[in-house]
Amino acid sequence: FSRPIRWLLAIHGEEPVPFRYAGLTSGQRTRGLRYQEPAEIKVSDPKVYFQFLDEQGIILDQDQRRTAIESQMAMLAAGAGGEITVDHALLTEVTNLVESPTALLGEFDRSHLQLPREVLVSVMKKHQRYFPIERDGELLPYFITIANKPTQNGNSCQGADTIIAGNEHVIRARFTDAEYFIREDQKKTLEAFRADLNTLTFQIQLGSMLEKSQRIEKLVEIFAKQFDFGDIDVKVAKRAAHLCKADLATNMVVEMTSLQGVMGRYYAIGSNELPEVAEAIYEHYLPRFAGDETPISTAGLLVGLADRFDTLAGLFAAGLAPTGNKDPYAQRRAALGLVQNLIAWDLDLDLRSAIHSAEDNLPIPTSAQAEEACINFIIERLRNLLLEQDWRYDVVEAVVSAQGNNPAGAVRAAAQLTHWTSRSDWHMILPAFSRCVRITRSTDQTYVVNPDLLVEPAELDLHSTLLTAEAIERKPGAIDDFLKAFFPMIPAIDQFFDEVLVMVDDEAIQRNRLGLLQRIAALANDVVDLSRLEGF
Repeated sequence: FSRPIRWLLAIHGEEPVPFRYAGLTSGQRTRGLRYQEPAEIKVSDPKVYFQFLDEQGIILDQDQRRTAIESQMAMLAAGAGGEITVDHALLTEVTNLVESPTALLGEFDRSHLQLPREVLVSVMKKHQRYFPIERDGELLPYFITIANKPTQNGNSCQGADTIIAGNEHVIRARFTDAEYFIREDQKKTLEAFRADLNTLTFQIQLGSMLEKSQRIEKLVEIFAKQFDFGDIDVKVAKRAAHLCKADLATNMVVEMTSLQGVMGRYYAIGSNELPEVAEAIYEHYLPRFAGDETPISTAGLLVGLADRFDTLAGLFAAGLAPTGNKDPYAQRRAALGLVQNLIAWDLDLDLRSAIHSAEDNLPIPTSAQAEEACINFIIERLRNLLLEQDWRYDVVEAVVSAQGNNPAGAVRAAAQLTHWTSRSDWHMILPAFSRCVRITRSTDQTYVVNPDLLVEPAELDLHSTLLTAEAIERKPGAIDDFLKAFFPMIPAIDQFFDEVLVMVDDEAIQRNRLGLLQRIAALANDVVDLSRLEGF
C-alpha cells in the first residue's frame, strides 16, 4: 500500500464498527479525491458510500480498475499507430497506485530511439511507471502514463496537457542522462572496466566483485571439463567469464542495476569481442525471474552455473543463508535459476560435487553443516518448482528424495514414474516391491547373501530372477530401466512370500533371506524412494 493511511471507515449496515489501527480510530466518514468537493462526507449506509465514489470517479474494484486502464491504453496506443505489450507486474503496480485512472499519451524525440531498447524500456517502466508503445517489435517515440484523475469527455482528464508536458520533460531528461552515461562508458573497453570491480564489494568475507569474477573463471574451467561442449564453446565461456561482471562498474549499470548483463553485451560488441562472448555475458544472468528465458549458448549456461554456485556456496559458508522473508543476496532466485537451467538443458550435474568445487575456491572455510544446508536449499527450490508444475506431490517426494542432487535427472524420473503409476497393473508392482522393503527397513545391518544357504525352491527362484535383474544394464537414475528390470521378478516375489518364512529360528538362514530382500530393495537406490508414494 503506497500511501499512508489517513482514515478508517467501518460500518455494518448502518452500524459503525469501532476499532483502532495504525494510531487511527475507525468512524463513519470518508474522503474523496483531494481536489474534488465535498472533501469529506458521513457514510450512513453502504449505498451512500458507493454512490459517493461513483460521483468522484473512483473505481474501487481492483479488477475493474485494471480493465479500465488496459482498455484506455489500448485505445491510445492504436491511435499512435502501435500497441501495448502488457507488463503484468507493472500493470498491477500502477493499478494499486491510482484510484481514478486516466491514461495519457506522451511523446519523446525520435532521436532517443538510437539508445538500446532495454535502456529506453527500463527508464520508462522502472523509473517512471510508463508503458512503452511498439509496432512490429520496434519501439515508437511514445509512452503512456496513468494519471490519478477521473476521465472527462471520454478520453482525457482535467489538466491533461500540463500532466503530459511534465512527464515529457522528465523522460527527456532521463533519456539525455542515459545518452551521456553510455557515451562516457564507450570511451573505454569492457576489459578496462574489469579492474574497477576491485572497488565493488560482493560480500565483506567473500571479497570484491573482481575476486568473485576470478572465482567464476576457475569454476567455468572445472565445469567445462565435466561436459563435452567442444573446445570453441569452452574458449568462449572462459572469455565471457572473464568479462561477465565488468559492466557493473560502468556508469549506465551503476545508474540502473537492472541493466547488468544487457549493457555488458552492448559494450562487449562495441569492444570488438566475439558476438558469442557478448551473448554469453548477457545470458549468464538468465533466467532473471519466473517465466524468463534460459540461456541458449553453452557459454552462457556455464558462466551462469559458475556464478550461481559461487554465490550460494560462498554465502552459506559465510553464515548468510536466507531466513524468512530476508534474502538480500537473492539466493532463492539464484538457486531456482540454477535448477531451471539444468532442467532446461537436461544436464546431469551432481549438486554436491559442484558445491565442493565452488567451496575449494572460496577465501573462507566452510563446514559440513553449511554445505548440507546449501544443498538442501537448492533441492527445496527443485521440489517447489516441480510442485508448481503440477507433478503429483508423492511422485515429487519419491524422485527428489532419491535424485534431488541431480535436478535434470529428477525431472526425467518424475515423468517416467508418472507414466508407471498410471498403468493398469501398477497395483501389482508397488505392493510387490513394498513387501521386500517393509520387512527389511527396520534392520540397520546389510546382510550378504550366501547361495549355499538358499534351500527352498521359491528362494532359489527369487535369487535367480534377482541375478538376472542385477545383470541388466541400466542408465543411472532411469526409473524405466529399474522397473523394467524389476517387473519380471513379481511372480517370484509373490511365490517367495507365499511359500517361504523369512523370520525363521535359524539366524543364518533368516539373515540370508533378509539379505536377498535387501538386494531387491537396493535396485531402487539412487533412483526412486517408492515408500513416498501413496499406497505403499
